[in-house]
Amino acid sequence: MDNKKSKEEQSIDRRDFFRKTAAMSVTALAGTSLLSSNAMADDPAIMNHTAWGQKWGDPVTANLYGVPSAYEHNVTRRNTKLLASGNFRASIAVTPIHESQGIITPNGLFFSRSHGGTAHVDPNEYRLMIHGLVEKPIVLTLAQLKRYPSVTRTHFIECPANGGQEWRGPQFNSVQFAKGFMASAEWTGVYIKTILEDLGLKPEAQWMLAEGSDNSKMGRTVPVDKVLDDAMIVWGQNGEALRPEQGYPVRLLLPGWEGNLCVKWLRRLEFATEPWYCKEETSKYTDLKPTGKAIQHFYANEVNSTVVSPSPEIPWTDLEDGAVVEIEGLAWSGMGTITGVDLSFDGGKNYVEAKLKGLVLPKSWTRWSFMHTYKKGDRLLLTSRAMDDAGYIQPTIDEEVSIMGVEAVYHRNAVETWEVTKTGEVNHVQIRS
Repeated sequence: MDNKKSKEEQSIDRRDFFRKTAAMSVTALAGTSLLSSNAMADDPAIMNHTAWGQKWGDPVTANLYGVPSAYEHNVTRRNTKLLASGNFRASIAVTPIHESQGIITPNGLFFSRSHGGTAHVDPNEYRLMIHGLVEKPIVLTLAQLKRYPSVTRTHFIECPANGGQEWRGPQFNSVQFAKGFMASAEWTGVYIKTILEDLGLKPEAQWMLAEGSDNSKMGRTVPVDKVLDDAMIVWGQNGEALRPEQGYPVRLLLPGWEGNLCVKWLRRLEFATEPWYCKEETSKYTDLKPTGKAIQHFYANEVNSTVVSPSPEIPWTDLEDGAVVEIEGLAWSGMGTITGVDLSFDGGKNYVEAKLKGLVLPKSWTRWSFMHTYKKGDRLLLTSRAMDDAGYIQPTIDEEVSIMGVEAVYHRNAVETWEVTKTGEVNHVQIRS
C-alpha cells in the first residue's frame, strides 16, 4: 500500500490543520476581544507560500550600514515652511513620536534644529577650548577629550517651543507636529565636572558660555550649578557617533533643560562671573508675560505628557464595537522622574490612573498606557496629565494662560486633548472653561 499522499490531499490536510488551529485560537481568546473577527483560516497570506520565502535574500554585504525596511518609508522626520525662517537651514525636522517604540529614538529620526544649517566637521581638525575662570586653560583634540572617563545616560532633548505654536488654538492636526519637537536617546560622553576636577574651577566662576562652531556661532549661558551637576559633553548617541545634524563630533547635553542650550558642534566653554546675554537668551528663548515683562533664564522643561495612539496619524476608524485597544502615550519631565500619569475620557473632568511601562528614568521619556474597551459611536476627549517626583503636575490650559497669556510660545506644558469622533477619527482640540 502506498502511504504517500497526493499534492491535492496534502493541500486539503493543510487547510484542515489551519481551520482547526484557528478554531482553537478563537476558543482560547474568547472574551478578550483582541482577536480580529476577520482573521480567516483560508487567508491567502497563511495558505500560500510567501514570495519572499521562495527566493534568495540579500547577502550580508548588501548594506554595510543598515537601512530601514522599504515598507517603513512613511516613518520619517517632517518639516513645514511655517516653522522655517525663510529656508530650511534655520529650521526644524520633527520626530514621528506616534511611530516611536519604547523610550529610545533612532538616530535617523531624532528631532533636529539648526540655526545655520548642518555643519560638517572634520574630526581630525576638531578642537575644544576650555578657558576663562579655570586654573589650567586647555585646548583638547577629540582623541584627548575621549580619554576622560566616560558615562552613558538616557535623556530626552526637547525644544522649549514644543507645543508652543498650539496655544492660541490647535494649528496642526498631527501629534508629530504638535509634540514632535523632542526625542530621547542614550548618550555617551564625559561629565564636565570630571574635566573641571582636572583643570580646576576658580571659586568666583558662576556662569559658563557654550559656543558652537557652525556658522551661526550659537552661544548660550549656563549656570555653574548645572555644570557641576549633570552637564555632559557627548560624542556618542545610541551606540554610535553623533550624526552631523546632532552636532558631530561633539555637543553639549544638559539633561532635562531646553534643547537650545544643548549646543551642537561645540568648540568653546568659557567660565565667568556674569552671564553673556547672548542673542538666543535675549531676543529669543524668552517669554513675554501679559504684564509686559519677559521671563529669562528659565531652563528646565516642565513636566509634560501626550497621547500618541490614537492620534490623527493612527485613528480608530477600523476598530469594531467592543474591541479592546491600548491607549498609549509619553510623559517626561526636566525636573526629575515621572511618578504617574492620569487619563481622562471627557476632556479633564474625570481622570483614571494609567500604567507606566518599561524603564522609568530621570529626565527621560516614560511610556504609559491604558487598556480601553472601544464602544463604536461614542465621542471621547482624551486628555493626559503627568506628575513627577519634584512635586509638579501638568496645569490646565486655563491655569497656564492666566499666568502666561497666549503670546508666549516657550515652556508650554498644559494638558492637551485629542478628540476621538464617533467614527474613530482623531482631532487635536482645545478644552477651555
